[in-house]
Amino acid sequence: MKIFLDTASVAEIREAASLGLVDGVTTNPSLLAKEKAPYRDVLASICALVEGPISAEVVATDASSMMREGRDLAGIAPNIVVKVPLTAEGLKAVRELKREGIRTNVTLCFSAPQALFAAKAGAYIVSPFVGRLDDIGIDGMALIKDIRQIYRNYGFETQILVASIRNPLHVIEAALLGADIATMPASVYQSLLKHPLTDIGLARFLEDWRKAEPELKAQKIETAV
Repeated sequence: MKIFLDTASVAEIREAASLGLVDGVTTNPSLLAKEKAPYRDVLASICALVEGPISAEVVATDASSMMREGRDLAGIAPNIVVKVPLTAEGLKAVRELKREGIRTNVTLCFSAPQALFAAKAGAYIVSPFVGRLDDIGIDGMALIKDIRQIYRNYGFETQILVASIRNPLHVIEAALLGADIATMPASVYQSLLKHPLTDIGLARFLEDWRKAEPELKAQKIETAV
């Protein structure tokens, strides 16, 4: 499963990407607005840091304007994927952008029929929002399971990107269900690397070594003599 960061912070992306485990980035207008810098400059910087797909979202609501914005965003860098809302107008734009060779990420997906239509329209990625479904008492991961089965049934190539991830358990469940991508905040990404038993074990090893080190050094000196 590919790991994406859901952020527009160049600093966060640079730090996380240093491990070589970040496969892409998703942004949205809200995240870009937080950066207090021209959005094109921010996106260009992100694209330079991560070679994989970088999602950049349109803000228009009609198909023709979405297409115009999509072309503009795609011109920023070759790895830009144009993010389009899952509406009727959005799907019109997705189909036309695909004909022009522009990849799309259809976002704000909350149902299996929506995901089916996104795939039929030619989406490169579909983004179901599991956390927001959980917030209203609906099992978000059940939706991922349904989409995975539907896409498998008909051989759709659209990638399933699990979005609105709130915790490490969401990431694990996404991987178990066969999602193609999980996108997450930097805080969740960092938490995946940690486990208290790892910290305890490392501290114990180091303490044992600290206690044994004087004796080991003495043995080394005796051997040398």
